[in-house]
Amino acid sequence: MSRSGRTRRPRTLWVSTSTSTQGGIATCVRTLAAAGLWDRWGVRHVATHRDGGTVAKARTFAAGFGRVLAELVVRRPDLLHVHASAAGSFVRKALVAWAAYALRVPVVLHVHSGRFHLFHDRAPRPVRAVIRATLERADVVIALGGLMRRRLARIAPGARLVALPNPVAAAPVTLRAAGSAPHVVFLGRIWDKKGAFDLLEAWAKAVSDAPAGTRVTLAGDGEHDRARETARDLGVAGSVTVHDWLSADGVAALLADADVLALPSENEGQPMVVLEAMSRGLAVLATHVGGIPELVTHDVEGLLVPPHDVPALADALGVLLADAGRRRALGDAALARARAEFAAEAVAARIEELYHDVLAPAGPDRASRRGARSVASGAMSETPTPDRS
Repeated sequence: MSRSGRTRRPRTLWVSTSTSTQGGIATCVRTLAAAGLWDRWGVRHVATHRDGGTVAKARTFAAGFGRVLAELVVRRPDLLHVHASAAGSFVRKALVAWAAYALRVPVVLHVHSGRFHLFHDRAPRPVRAVIRATLERADVVIALGGLMRRRLARIAPGARLVALPNPVAAAPVTLRAAGSAPHVVFLGRIWDKKGAFDLLEAWAKAVSDAPAGTRVTLAGDGEHDRARETARDLGVAGSVTVHDWLSADGVAALLADADVLALPSENEGQPMVVLEAMSRGLAVLATHVGGIPELVTHDVEGLLVPPHDVPALADALGVLLADAGRRRALGDAALARARAEFAAEAVAARIEELYHDVLAPAGPDRASRRGARSVASGAMSETPTPDRS
């Protein structure tokens, strides 16, 4: 399990945002750690980012980068697994990756952003060249699904790309009392790009025909006051609750009292909140964008509508609010798929296969395995997903 061939516990370094940070990367890291991957691979984790102001973020990166350099030079890990998003996150992680390249430490680069292609395309030409070189120098680049893999292949044709889903931990199935009024939950940043205000407009159209007591809860950082004011202006403040960002326990409690997860974003990668809802047996109402159609098939695990299409969103809401049997059937299908395809232990096992391959001795056998696995990695999404972002 080491590059030298010695039998010993491997040494692995993970670099990401803090595990207490808001968002999908931190959730993914925590989920894989809990699945036993850290224990089996001797993972030491370094945070190069955390929530807070500019000064706090700069200090976190400076301290984290210094610790990464010490780990690379002194501890000499067998491999480095870097979790990156776009924009500033990728800049920080690129510095980490290039330090490892210079010290000949193998690198697994895990790209989480559903907007990475937009970050690349809007960057100046020299920055695009650095992005491409960073991806192509990595031993393997993990993309969240087939669509993101195709996008990254366009950016870095020479990169070794593998499509893997986000992992989801097993969770108690939500079983609300029969006859309970429907409860719709939105989890994420409360702003236009996540469709939060589209949801409120659609809610105002749909809730008037729904059973008494029907409600929607929006939870996350963002524009809370605007959301509450919008609900008042639309005359639905009595059925709308707006929360700040919730802890993991708070999210679990909210999903345990929900019937539908709504996420009408304009763009997504593979949102962890969708997987968390599916693992609890909730119906999903989302948009047909990014990697969402790789998680949710329309009218099977949930309903998908075009982004920023308030009438279509209202119609879908009306269907789900009116029909408890439909919600339950979609939720049951979502639960079955989450357990079959996105279970944390299965994703962790696939990452371990990549680790073994990266650490295998150089030679023809390794080359053939890499080629075979690169072909196999593209099979996650045989039918191209329309790129609507």
